[in-house]
Amino acid sequence: DIFRFTMSDKFLNKYRIPSARMQNWDYGSNAMYFVTICTANREYYFGEIQPQMELSEIGEIANRFWNEIPNHFPFVKLGEFVVMPNHVHGIIIIDKPLNATVKTPKLGVSTTTTATNINRQRTINASEKWNPETLGVIINQYKRMVTINARKINAIFKWQSRFHDHIIRDNAEHQRISGYITNNPANWKDDKFFAL
Repeated sequence: DIFRFTMSDKFLNKYRIPSARMQNWDYGSNAMYFVTICTANREYYFGEIQPQMELSEIGEIANRFWNEIPNHFPFVKLGEFVVMPNHVHGIIIIDKPLNATVKTPKLGVSTTTTATNINRQRTINASEKWNPETLGVIINQYKRMVTINARKINAIFKWQSRFHDHIIRDNAEHQRISGYITNNPANWKDDKFFAL
């Protein structure tokens, strides 16, 4: 039964939702990733479609920090990207040199071992097992920077806790997804994230 939880499904006495990440895939591998990140409860923080996307102040922040990702992760290239009223779609290309070790800044991820509260300890544990050159770290740092700055405008701004990713397998799929992203504002009324 897929709805039955066991003790192994709990972390800190809370039920966990199984990861949507592809098992046995190294998310630090060179590849193209189609990423979708939604706001909590799909709230319209980023602007409105009229008929093109008109970015709000928070939408401008989401746009700016996406475009700054390669400044912090020099092995990342960006493909198509769009900010929608309650989500963003983008293509992240991890392209590390084959013979070089890429070093990236910690960008605020704690690595100290003297934490006293559970939340800080979880951050420490995550930083020890996460390679700082993976898709998850890139997206989490993007979300973090948008949140810090968006809350200066709206104190209740919040992202959905996870994000969706899809590994782009070939050029035809890349072209199809790029077209989908570009045309997303024009197709907003048919979008699964559209809500009145």
